[in-house]
This record gives sequence, C-alpha cells and structure tokens, in this order.
Amino acid sequence: MSIYNNILVIANVNHDEQPALARAMLLAKKSKDISHITLFLSIYDFSYDMTSMLSADEREAMRRGVIHQRETWLKNVAKPYIDDTVDFTVKVVWYNRPYEAIIAEVFSGQYDILIKATRKHDFLESVIFTPTDWHLMRKCPVPVLLVKNAEWEKQSNVMASVHVGSENEIHHSLNVKLTEQLLSIADYLDATPYLVSSYPVTPSNITLELPEFDITAYRDAVRAHCLTSMKELRQSFGIDDEQTIVEEGLPEDIIPKQAKQLNVAMVIIGTTGRTGLSSIFIGNTAEHVIDKIDCDVLAIKPEGYISPLDPNQSS
Repeated sequence: MSIYNNILVIANVNHDEQPALARAMLLAKKSKDISHITLFLSIYDFSYDMTSMLSADEREAMRRGVIHQRETWLKNVAKPYIDDTVDFTVKVVWYNRPYEAIIAEVFSGQYDILIKATRKHDFLESVIFTPTDWHLMRKCPVPVLLVKNAEWEKQSNVMASVHVGSENEIHHSLNVKLTEQLLSIADYLDATPYLVSSYPVTPSNITLELPEFDITAYRDAVRAHCLTSMKELRQSFGIDDEQTIVEEGLPEDIIPKQAKQLNVAMVIIGTTGRTGLSSIFIGNTAEHVIDKIDCDVLAIKPEGYISPLDPNQSS
C-alpha cells in the first residue's frame, strides 16, 4: 500500500534543524512512487500592518520582502535533508493564525499527511493559549504526525491505541482505520506492530451504593469483553496475539506506560476533533497523552470527519 505521497511539513522557524522534514524524507523514501514534499511556514509581524507612515502598497512590498527572505532561508536549511528522489517545494504565507494557515494549505494542496515537530506544553499555556499542535489534532482533516525524536531506530516497534470495549460504531470504524495505519507504518519501517487497549477501573465505592454488586465479577466480565473484541480485531488483520495488549486503567496512563515498555518509535492514536468548551474541560485522549510520551504521535480522525475549517462547508 503506497501512502503519504503528498506530504506537508511545517517548518521549525526557531532552528536550522528540521526533524519534521527528516521524518518526511524517511517516509518518502519508503514510497514506491515519487513523493511531493512541501515545506510550509506561516509568518506574521503585527508591526508591519500598524506602520501608519507607509502606504498599503509599501506595507505589501515589505511583507513580500520578508516572505522572500524566509523562502530563501527555508531552501537553505532544507538542503541537508532533500535529494532528487522527491519533488520538493517551499511555501511561505503571511497570516496571523498559524493553524488556520496550515489547515487552509492542507485543503488547497490535498495532502496525505501533515508532519510537524512538537515540544512539551506547560499547563498554563495549554489552558489559556491552545497550542497550534492541539488545534491541528482537533481540526486537521488528514493524519497529523507530531515528531519528537530526531531518528527512528531500525526495526522499531509501532503501537496503535484502540478502543475495543466500545459498542459505538464510530469507535469500531476508527479501530479499523487505526489498525490499517499501524500495519502500513510498520510495513514502511520494517517495524513490529502492536495493538494496545485499556478499559476503565471499576469504582470501588459502587458497593456502598449497591451492596449486592459483585465488583470482581463485573471487572472480569469487562476484561473478557475487551479481550474478545481485541481478538476479533487482531484476527481480522492477521496480527498475532503476542502483539496485542489489553490492560485496566485510563488510556492517558496506559498508552505512555506501554509506549515506554515496548520502546516504540510511534504511537498511533484516534482523536475525535472535539472543540469548544468540551475541549477545554474534557480534552481529547491524544492531547492528554502527547506530553507524557517521548516518541512520535500520529493522530488520526474518524472516517467522515469534517473539519470546522473546511472551506467547502457553508458557514
């Protein structure tokens, strides 16, 4: 299966090192077809728009000059990464909201994947100023690969977090999509794929409200259901039992734990694209996980997901 032939890479404006571009080249070299990589940067300087002594044409000329400088810089920093096996372009736009500019480019360029280097977000920043990474995970219509490590080791492990205990059809279809991505990535990287799922801990205080409730029997039943569902999923894709894990606990705890134990190069996770107040107070599992693990994260949307920034949707 040939995927990721049209790759959008978000430039790291603060450093010459471009780990996201390195990752894009690794994926491109694994493709059977010639891949196209676009190195993208959104820039904005408020002072250029507030210079009242300049005319609109003069301000526009200044913006074009800054864009040209950045394009030249991007081409130079890309040289150590790019070779003639890929079709490579650089694009710089002037826009004051980077995530909106990025997603607009995703739609206009019909990309297969978005790749961006990431960093740990501190708590206050994450609550008050939603990071670009979070916006992309919630609203980008294509898979988002957030890069943390500079290199992938050969014969790495790759892990997908699935929700096998749910009866929700959206979760079922997302599990299939995540597993397909897992096997494709594993094939790309000659990696070993693992499926990991968690189920919630039964509250111990439930026996206070329902004395007749058999908490052990209930926990065993939940685990048995998850194990059966995991077996059905893995067998449908020909995955060995040794490559599946079902564990009790919250996904934001189990995913980082298993990622470390399995020494994975990438965690593939589904994200619902929750926005608004629910995203602030509840959040998505992907957002809770990303700062707890040291490997790359590939965030996948459910089938049929429609981005709130889709230009084809009526306002």
